[in-house]
Amino acid sequence: MFSKILIANRGEIAVRIIRACKEMGIATVAVYSEADLDSLHAALAEERYCIGPAAAEDSYLNPRRILSAALISGAQAIHPGYGFLSENADFARECRRNGIVFIGPEPELMERLGDKTEMKRLVEGTSLRPIPGTGVLRDMTDALARGEELGYPLMLKARSGGGGRGIRLLQNAEDLCQAWPLAVAECASAFGDGALYLEKYIWPARHIEVQVLADEQGNAVCLGERDCSVQRRHQTLIEESPSPGVSRKQREALMAGVREAVQKIGYTGVGTMEFLLDKAGNFWFMEMNVRLQVEHPVTEMLTMLDLVKWQIRTAAGIPLRFRQEQIVMEGSAMECRINALAPGRLGMLHVPGGHFVRFDTYLVQGVEVSPYYDPLVGKLIVYARSREEAVRKLKAALCELVIEGIPTNIEEQLRIISGEPFMRGSYDLTLMEGR
Repeated sequence: MFSKILIANRGEIAVRIIRACKEMGIATVAVYSEADLDSLHAALAEERYCIGPAAAEDSYLNPRRILSAALISGAQAIHPGYGFLSENADFARECRRNGIVFIGPEPELMERLGDKTEMKRLVEGTSLRPIPGTGVLRDMTDALARGEELGYPLMLKARSGGGGRGIRLLQNAEDLCQAWPLAVAECASAFGDGALYLEKYIWPARHIEVQVLADEQGNAVCLGERDCSVQRRHQTLIEESPSPGVSRKQREALMAGVREAVQKIGYTGVGTMEFLLDKAGNFWFMEMNVRLQVEHPVTEMLTMLDLVKWQIRTAAGIPLRFRQEQIVMEGSAMECRINALAPGRLGMLHVPGGHFVRFDTYLVQGVEVSPYYDPLVGKLIVYARSREEAVRKLKAALCELVIEGIPTNIEEQLRIISGEPFMRGSYDLTLMEGR
């Protein structure tokens, strides 16, 4: 096991990883920007290093500065969290060259899985069905020709990255001509890769993702599915597990297919396979995320397994201590993402309590919520023995959560979970249309 880990991230996920390391007896190293001088993650770690100005490209996205901090501190491994450099194969390769373990897949595999068109080829021969689409398009002329072959409506997507960047809905060839240069520029800026591809538009649908955990010895387990269908502009607001739209029979077949694909690929660590579930009950494979997900606490609450600890253990070569049949998934877990609607300084903070109520955050009284980074300030997670009780518990927790001095989306989250579609569990990706 590692004795010291550097966390190459900030905010609530850095706090989450540091706490897991402390429980495992692992010393931690924090890196922080000048804007995060007084941040909670920097205060909690045993060592901390300033890596640059507030702008992410000069700090949290600067591999050289992060590696320098790791080498100076003597860290044996780097945990990237999610976002920033978590899916950067070049960074993972530099870690390896410097004798530091990158807590994630090998860079060569990360490159292959990060290419969404290549990922679809990798699952060929398994029971997973990729969404019909193209490979990487050469240019707009190629895109127009392939678009006519597939038939509209279509989705224009980025080969690399995520977070909804570069995604455009195309109803016709005119839409494609307008969207192409904008999507190329957006993806080149966000990911350093302007490559795009086309995919059939499956609508309406649920967005379902399956959590996997695998070790170097070839053992793999699926930890159920999460429903991430409450989205605005491809950004998830609420997640729950299990999905109210997936039957036990569907779940078993889906998890068997995912395990088969993960073992075929030779994946190690935590990862997530994402699907669209159409109205006919078909699961269409989209992509695989090769990192810890924002919504991982939902799965942790449902299975009572600590995914961060197991991510660290598998990166250290430790085999899983359990098999698929030993995974218990009973009850219901839900998560609301609490976002700041504007930067500001936190006044009063009151965190709800109770049995199986969890709030992952970096907020402390007086902290400045910076305009430089993602607006996520916390995640409110609950677990109960039934979905109905979980909804009631989540409502009560949202009503009790107080964040003063910073405008947030707490009231909107209450409206969503109090609405009839969510209460019934009958919602899909159309829920937030027009909102």
